[in-house]
Amino acid sequence: MDRAKAGRICARLQRDNPNPGTELQYHSHFQLLVAVMLSAQSTDKAVNHATRALFRVAPDPQSMLALGVHGLKQHIRTIGLYNTKAGHILQTCRQLLEHHNGRVPATRQGLQALPGVGRKTCNVILNTAFHQPVIAVDTHIYRIANRTGLAPGRNVLEVEHGLCDIIPTRYQLHAHHWLILHGRYVCKARKPDCNDCCIRKLCEWPHKDAPVSG
Repeated sequence: MDRAKAGRICARLQRDNPNPGTELQYHSHFQLLVAVMLSAQSTDKAVNHATRALFRVAPDPQSMLALGVHGLKQHIRTIGLYNTKAGHILQTCRQLLEHHNGRVPATRQGLQALPGVGRKTCNVILNTAFHQPVIAVDTHIYRIANRTGLAPGRNVLEVEHGLCDIIPTRYQLHAHHWLILHGRYVCKARKPDCNDCCIRKLCEWPHKDAPVSG
């Protein structure tokens, strides 16, 4: 796919959703960081259900750390891998307090130095909290990039670099959320809704006229 077609795809996604954003619920950069850490191998709906009560009692690093491992686990036990995530979150709280005055760093180096924060989580924070034009490749974006021909790649890093190369600069800030939401609600894994897809005519998937349902 060429850059001009990629631009037309983004223009159509923008037309349908001019102001995209995350479906995670939060009220600070710290709460967004915790929510994104919890969202790995989980759904935004499940995370929001857990953090609704968690953020009422622990809205910042100090109060989160005060919960301790047992207290934090009680709030997130419905989320997959909650034992590991609880440990990473509390370690991250300590580092934020000790090295960043309790604030979430706005740099890739600072974010990826936090326990449990990999490249994808880092990119989500840089994009959503600090409005940097980076793209976090999750399963939805990986699928769409390969299925549509937008930026095929054998792994998430290849797809990320491909998207950054082909998506015009003016669209890169919101591309992350456009693609995630399109993958979540339209270009789904098993039953893509091609008949209701705003980029159908631009998509290069050979099965778009007769999508596989299983």
